[in-house]
Amino acid sequence: MADKPDTGEILGIPYNFERPSLGRMLSAYWQPGKGMLVKKPFGVGYTLNLASWRSWVLLGVAGALYYQERNSRSEADAEETDVDEPVEVIVED
Repeated sequence: MADKPDTGEILGIPYNFERPSLGRMLSAYWQPGKGMLVKKPFGVGYTLNLASWRSWVLLGVAGALYYQERNSRSEADAEETDVDEPVEVIVED
């Protein structure tokens, strides 16, 4: 059998299955001068370039949405526990 390549592209999506090193991992997530998305240092697809301000804006928006969702869920749980009223169910034959 032929050896399969460790890096390449499938349908335009990059992959890299070479053994990762610490230097390669750190340099992959910090690439000044590149766009918001860069090739992953290990695995399939793209990841955020933390040298780009757009990535930080995206992380901030995602964090704010997560915080808002957690607070709304805890408020909804608190409202449900405060209500101890009986529920009337009407069944028509």
